[in-house]
Amino acid sequence: MFALVDGNNFYASCERVFQPELRNKPLVVLSNNDGCCIARSAEAKALGIRMAQPIFEVPPEIRHKLAVRSANFTLYGDMSARVVAILRDAVPRVEVYSVDESFLDLRGVRDRVTFAHDLRTKIHRWTGIPNCIGIAPTKTLAKLANKHAKRGEGVVDLTDAAVRGQVLAEFPVADVWGVGPRYAARLGERGITTAANLRDAPFDDILSAFGVTLARTVRELQGQSCMELEEVEPDRQQIMVSRSFGQRVEDHAAIGQALATFCIRAAEKLRARGLVAAAMGVFATTDTFRAELRQHHPHKMVNLAVPTSDTRLLLTTLRGVLDRRFLRDGCGYKKAGIWLTDLARPRDLQGDLFSPPTAGDDKLMATLDAINRRYGRGVAGFGASGWQRSPLWGMRQENLSPCFTTCAAELPIAVC
Repeated sequence: MFALVDGNNFYASCERVFQPELRNKPLVVLSNNDGCCIARSAEAKALGIRMAQPIFEVPPEIRHKLAVRSANFTLYGDMSARVVAILRDAVPRVEVYSVDESFLDLRGVRDRVTFAHDLRTKIHRWTGIPNCIGIAPTKTLAKLANKHAKRGEGVVDLTDAAVRGQVLAEFPVADVWGVGPRYAARLGERGITTAANLRDAPFDDILSAFGVTLARTVRELQGQSCMELEEVEPDRQQIMVSRSFGQRVEDHAAIGQALATFCIRAAEKLRARGLVAAAMGVFATTDTFRAELRQHHPHKMVNLAVPTSDTRLLLTTLRGVLDRRFLRDGCGYKKAGIWLTDLARPRDLQGDLFSPPTAGDDKLMATLDAINRRYGRGVAGFGASGWQRSPLWGMRQENLSPCFTTCAAELPIAVC
């Protein structure tokens, strides 16, 4: 038996926790460089603001009614961790599905609805995040139950087959987890327009026409669990750090600093997961939306001499790429990034008799990470990234709220 806990309008709710003046007002959170709406309060949705809608497309008569915030992922990540801590205290097995969603294993819980109401209240009281909980015998049904819960009292249990049938008959097939618009259109051609229609569709027909993934969804809608709880995140196949710049950048040194910063961050992520990389990719791109400008989209993949997570070796590799006229004069670059691939755990690698000695390197990187965890990211770093972020490639965040929970210097001051 599964439960899905989902924070309502999560990014917007995080902003409201520490800025009560935003409550009951239409609020949108913008993506990197303040481009598109990636979170909307219920009031903003009521005004017709669409998900991923560019903020410049919002009509002026609506725009002036909105409260706008730049995305503060540091705040959202910390608030997510607080919610997950409450969930782990409530049940033994939790799968963190995304920053605002977690699956729970409710086996052994007798009164599931009462448990869910109590948990929902506790999360709201302890973190300020409103949330809904859907309960069902499969993950797919739990997702539908959660969507239905947002319409009512915040908790829906689809354990009962009769109740489940009524709910499935109400939901468009496009709202089923894993279906999406493309599959929904093809299913519609077959007369399958609701979740109940998909549940009742011939399994073999769905399997042959759409493949095993959608066939598994049919089984899940029928109440047969095909997906287990994933308590441990599977090892990633690739780590990427990239960013769109706030403006077009022609300065090669500034782009080099940006790429070095991304390289340092990618190495931190690599070490945090206990992985090493055998290859590194570098890319940059000009503004593809401005066809009249000079275009250049360089990319380069480099195999590393030895699999590593050592920032110094990765920066040396990056410098070698940039020294080979990777960038062109006169081109204004709008985005750049680093990706690390061919990832593995060190214990799974075969040793190389001729590789250079690395004694002490792991300890050095661990010490560097420990300093930055304790005193703040970037306190100890590398000169290649520059001592200060260049305004040329920094993100545009004109409405950024403080990091209320992770930075002492940004704590609100109470005046008596």
